[in-house]
Amino acid sequence: MRKLHILVIRSYLGPLVMTFFIALFILLMQFLWKYIDDLVGKGLEWYIIAELLFYASSTFVPLALPLAVLLSSIMTFGNLGEHYELVAMKASGISLRKIMLPLIVVSVAISVFAFLFSNNVLPVANLKFKSLLYDVRQQKLALNIKEGVFYNGIENFVIRVGQKDPDGQTIHDVMIYNHSDQLGNTRLTTAQSGKMRMTADQHYLQFTLFDGIDYQEKTDQRSYRKTRPFQITHFGETVRYFDLGSFALNRTDEVFFKSNYQMMNMSQLQYTLDSLQRDVQKRYTDFPGMVASRSYHLSRCDTIMSVSKTLPGQLIAKANQADKKRIIEEAIAQATANREFVFNSKEDWKSREETLYKHQIAWHQKLSLSFACLVFFFIGAPLGAIIRKGGLGLPVVISTLLFITYHIISITFEKYTRAGLLPAWQGMWIASMILLPVGVFLTRKATLDSPLLDMESWNRFMKKIFPEKIEKWVNRNLRFQEPIKG
Repeated sequence: MRKLHILVIRSYLGPLVMTFFIALFILLMQFLWKYIDDLVGKGLEWYIIAELLFYASSTFVPLALPLAVLLSSIMTFGNLGEHYELVAMKASGISLRKIMLPLIVVSVAISVFAFLFSNNVLPVANLKFKSLLYDVRQQKLALNIKEGVFYNGIENFVIRVGQKDPDGQTIHDVMIYNHSDQLGNTRLTTAQSGKMRMTADQHYLQFTLFDGIDYQEKTDQRSYRKTRPFQITHFGETVRYFDLGSFALNRTDEVFFKSNYQMMNMSQLQYTLDSLQRDVQKRYTDFPGMVASRSYHLSRCDTIMSVSKTLPGQLIAKANQADKKRIIEEAIAQATANREFVFNSKEDWKSREETLYKHQIAWHQKLSLSFACLVFFFIGAPLGAIIRKGGLGLPVVISTLLFITYHIISITFEKYTRAGLLPAWQGMWIASMILLPVGVFLTRKATLDSPLLDMESWNRFMKKIFPEKIEKWVNRNLRFQEPIKG
């Protein structure tokens, strides 16, 4: 029995590792297609790209692991059934449950690992990934000065190069607008030719210009807008330096991202959830008093009416024209202010409730995705024993359809939870609860050797329900298959 368990575990671990990295690679390619425009053309170093891909792949582990468990379990038992190894085991008196027992232990261990990863490693990976992705997306495009195009990528300067020689350094017909004074096109430098190169530390762009002119409007003189004083300076050779510090990747402090719910473990999420729930409940409780405290004009009118024993219409009728106008204007202003206050309070509640729901979803996801690994094993293992097909053909098709079904259900009810239509414990667990009976059903059928996918059993079942239609269909097909006589 021990050798048998070792055989089954070895048959399972190979496909598990392979399918896990395949699923991880597919999810990583999806990430690249999504953010390819933010990565291309910015002159990023290779290690920055590698670091970003590493952190991105780490965030995909909780999603790739259930798919790998499903696909590998179908492949393992499909291979065992296809090579009649399951038949030999059952002929020796070993039931399918005993064959699945070591893999059940492995699946439980995988579920525990998935939870520990989601709770301890995933928040750190999300923090590194989100902060680095933010910095990369804020990064400017790499320096690329083209011929005949005004380039404004360098801060406070606009550069135009008429022509570039094949060496990439010699330039002709150069124009440089200096906007460092923030006064518009008041300073212009032109040159017949020049040299363009980077400094040794790559921090500055050096322009060595020949046979040029500096044009500058003198804006530091009195009444310059009327007189428009102008200064022209001719030069034979000059050197200009342009700071390229804005092209370097500036890393943002990760402290600014730590308050996001994706960067928290379960204890931090629970602490934040308690604070958010108390805050939302306090705002609901204090809202009537806050509205009443803002209605001081109406309260004052109520006091006057109670003392004078007059109705609102009589109070306005007894007032003079100026008081009537003032009372009506104050009432309209107070009603408008109260309406705006109610509207802003509603939007504030909505925003805080959405934040609360996101934290609840993140808390339950750490458990539900781990439990999904166990559910998918109890679907994949008996299904592989039933279909008896290994490899990457039919198992891939079936596992993809099942996983897409799970993912669609999960995303759909997650949106309901974000909208507040379902509590988080229902919305985040309903996909697993729907597929769990499927796993129990398939395990029972595989254990009892039920002919679930046997076409002859299905034909007999259909004949019991539609006997006449099945007989006509069989006769019609057999008629075309009769040999031609004569």
